[in-house]
Amino acid sequence: MTDPDRIQDGRRRKGEHRRRLLVEATMRVIERDGAGSVSQRRVAAEAGVPPSAVTYYFAAVDDLLVATLTSVNDLYVERIDALGTGDEGLAALARLIAPTTEEARAHLVAECELFLMAARRPAMRPEIQRWTATLDAFLAPYAADPVQRTGVATAIEGMFLRGAYSDANAPGPDEVHRILRGLLGR
Repeated sequence: MTDPDRIQDGRRRKGEHRRRLLVEATMRVIERDGAGSVSQRRVAAEAGVPPSAVTYYFAAVDDLLVATLTSVNDLYVERIDALGTGDEGLAALARLIAPTTEEARAHLVAECELFLMAARRPAMRPEIQRWTATLDAFLAPYAADPVQRTGVATAIEGMFLRGAYSDANAPGPDEVHRILRGLLGR
């Protein structure tokens, strides 16, 4: 999503700001009530705008969900690109994977719901492919073998899921770091 503050045209800036407001409201609805509860009317109420504002920017709920998943993915791609390399990069990735607060866990649950929705919504799948490519690129310096990278990426996705559904048994950042090191033979 475009940063509204960088847009010179006032109308476009206002439009991008409104789109961002609606995407953030969608994420709050998903965090609180689940992805199945997203409707244009609910998002409008959450954002404090009339329902017509949602339909102006997003013709269908699927469009709103794609935009929300894209926003989530943008943040992950940005964070992964900034992780660094070596053991410090793995430790930073571990902190990204393991939620340490209830708020972070609620957000992770919402993110996982969005990613899982892509299995049934083809319009969302390019974001899953972008995530996979980002994770593979991050792991490439750690593992030359693409099969090993796929295995580690799959384990990472599993740890994200475990963090979403298990508050007591989910590994913390230190344990995730140790797991990553073991999987990568470091």
